[in-house]
Amino acid sequence: MPKAKTKPATAQIHAVVGSDELEVKRVAAELAKQLAPPAAGDFGLETVDGAADNSEQAAARIRSTIEALQTLPFFGGAKVVWLKNVNFLGDNQLARAAAVQSGLEELAAIIEEGFAEGITFLLSATEVDKRRSFYKTLSKRAELQRFDKLDATRAGWEEEAGELVQRLARKRKLRFDNGAFELFVLLTGGDTRQIENELEKIDIYLGSKREIDVDLVRQLVPLSRAGVIFELGNALAERDLERALRLVRRLLDQGESAIGILLVAIIPTVRNLLLAKDLMERHRLPRPHAPFQFISVINRLPATATEHLPRKKDGSINAYALGIAAQNAHRFESAQLVAGMQACLEANLKLVTTQLEHELVLTELVVKLLGAANVGGTSVSRQCPSGSDSRR
Repeated sequence: MPKAKTKPATAQIHAVVGSDELEVKRVAAELAKQLAPPAAGDFGLETVDGAADNSEQAAARIRSTIEALQTLPFFGGAKVVWLKNVNFLGDNQLARAAAVQSGLEELAAIIEEGFAEGITFLLSATEVDKRRSFYKTLSKRAELQRFDKLDATRAGWEEEAGELVQRLARKRKLRFDNGAFELFVLLTGGDTRQIENELEKIDIYLGSKREIDVDLVRQLVPLSRAGVIFELGNALAERDLERALRLVRRLLDQGESAIGILLVAIIPTVRNLLLAKDLMERHRLPRPHAPFQFISVINRLPATATEHLPRKKDGSINAYALGIAAQNAHRFESAQLVAGMQACLEANLKLVTTQLEHELVLTELVVKLLGAANVGGTSVSRQCPSGSDSRR
């Protein structure tokens, strides 16, 4: 997502950086087209490839950029010098090379001094070390835009990812139903490239149709490791025992540890269901049709009613996950969820202190949580045979 930086000292210097490679390339290309003087034709944009294979090549690219910045435009007009796709500004061996650092110091000095009238400098890079003096000079002198990938391990990432999905879907005039939208956000994990790719795939598949439902997302969007974990949480919240057991088995078959499945998928789901259920009962909150609807409801509650809720780094409530839980909390009684948290604790102890088969421990826990003894007429013991690999 973009983050505003300092106001530029001059409109002659622009930088587009960040870990979201697709967005950096897209924005930089649009900016280059916008900045290039149309009357100058091919002479209006001078591009230097910043993707170097070694330090000598990187130093040569810096030298070419400096020469371009010091060369006046043809016929006294204007031009843009674009140092494109730079890969020697990060914290790596290439960036630390003496020849590269020397070249960057010289380029920084030129940026500080400023260029001749009519020359504009544009730099784009996906790996940038903010501690380097060159970056500090750039951030001080340039109109800088930063686009970083969302961190799907950070609380509250779903809200930012949801905004990104909605924005990109609107460009294609695609519409999600509520369940499909949440699932798509979780499966794509805020990765711009994957979101674009999956939306393009869905766009082609739908043809003239514009509505995306849950079944279509499950059919077309691949289940990554993170996707399986999120789907397991959804299956638990929806009390879909058969799907939950199938996903537990799939995660174990993929090499995921049983304790990891418990801590990352099962416990957070039960905890959020309990928190949402408690809020809805104590404050007589309606069941939301979408997670964002629940966020607005929570924000209207007094601070004393929400002080115990999980928070994001900025101190705001991590309400998206609670919103998903609130949509499904009606499927459970409060006492069931309290007992579920206790069952999670007992399963945790079994996994770390006993030799019990891990798949059996998780299977028994899921059945306790969802309150059923059979799956399609098949007993739990047959779902998890005693002869399976206990090392899981």
